[in-house]
Amino acid sequence: MLADLHYLSLDEVAKRLMARKITSVEVTEAILDRIDKLDSRLKAFATITREQALGEAKARDAETAAGKSRGPLHGVPIAVKDLCNIAGVPTAAGMAIHRHNVPVKDSTVVARLKAAGAVLLGKLQMTEGAFGRHHPSIAAPVNPWNENYWAGASSSGSGAATAAGLCFASLGSDTGGSIRYPSTMNGLTGLKPTWGRVSRAGVFALACSLDHIGPMARSARDAALVLGVIAGADPDDPTAVPLPVPDYAGAIGAGVRGKRIGQPTNMPDLDQDSRGALEGGAAALRAAGAEIIDVALPASFEQGGRDVLPLCSVETALAHEATYPSRAAEYGPVLASLIDMGHRLSGIELARLQGRRAALTGELNKLLASIDLLLVPVMGTAVWTIKDIEAAGRDPETLAARFRYTAPFNMSGQPTLTLAGGLNADGVPIGFQIVSRAFDEAGILAAGHAYQQATDWHLRRPPVG
Repeated sequence: MLADLHYLSLDEVAKRLMARKITSVEVTEAILDRIDKLDSRLKAFATITREQALGEAKARDAETAAGKSRGPLHGVPIAVKDLCNIAGVPTAAGMAIHRHNVPVKDSTVVARLKAAGAVLLGKLQMTEGAFGRHHPSIAAPVNPWNENYWAGASSSGSGAATAAGLCFASLGSDTGGSIRYPSTMNGLTGLKPTWGRVSRAGVFALACSLDHIGPMARSARDAALVLGVIAGADPDDPTAVPLPVPDYAGAIGAGVRGKRIGQPTNMPDLDQDSRGALEGGAAALRAAGAEIIDVALPASFEQGGRDVLPLCSVETALAHEATYPSRAAEYGPVLASLIDMGHRLSGIELARLQGRRAALTGELNKLLASIDLLLVPVMGTAVWTIKDIEAAGRDPETLAARFRYTAPFNMSGQPTLTLAGGLNADGVPIGFQIVSRAFDEAGILAAGHAYQQATDWHLRRPPVG
């Protein structure tokens, strides 16, 4: 009964738990056994909270036996990126300097997951400080589809663990593409919510005005279930917007019939794989009743991809002022170089960046006001090998190209949903994005669900046993 449990959807596991066909302890033990079997190779977890997880599972089973359910995550094992505080568990944020940092209070997203009955398996590995590379002392998570390929960054452990069946969903963070890169590279459904939709209280910051916290899952429905739990206003985070939280999962079947979906005509440097995934997405959504129309990305769009790095650098320097440069020797070279960039940036340069950001946001809002949804790639080069990433290094043009279709939506704050849309010649997933107006997560989730009802890319699994 438990042989293939690890690849069930979160939704299906929750239903089986509610129907008492399985127990949370059985599910949690099965997933912990799978972590024991695979994670020495995949290196997805930073910390495994085995005893705590089994205790939570036992408590959820007792509640189920008493006729109590906390909701659709009740008893389901998930994990969070190692920048979300869990009381009593180290939060290193991928940094050697913070390996002994043990918070006394849960982050808001973790507190909400616990309140909803989720069983927390532990903390997932990530790049140093949530920037581009792993600290030299930390082994990077392995892409379970093909070990020669990038697992994505910075939510690398979240991508590998969720794809390989080491948890039923995870939380990631996204400052320039860090939910979307590992989601596309691992064949997942990754949601970057609207900035302000999910609280950042108790989450280690990379760049406070660009950081987004969101779910990484195996389907749009599963992502909707997680978002419905973690979204909403928070007295501990004044930037968490006090808007009602829709029933995202309840609205998942709304479909796309009659929706006007824009497909940009000005998308440079798309390789065949990336264009194929995008065209496949458009065809499936058209068949589901949407109208696909030609649009143009604003002239400021590409500059937004270039501007994200210097803007991020200033905010990162602020986030690290207690330990950098005073403990600079303990930092890896890539994160240190970002902080150094932030220290060098002048006030005039920062003002220019902020002005261009405001213009980009306005132009994207105008575009999205004329349509219902927007289809764009995740990356122009659909997939990256580890050798590609290492050879590119920190080349500014390569970074700008990689940020081109992701970072502008961090600058503007609109929500995007990454969906699996194919496999390359080596069997590695390819993704694309659906974008919507601010706070229309329900719209992109319904569109993603409609796409996944017509295709099976999200049901493919990596060859890890």
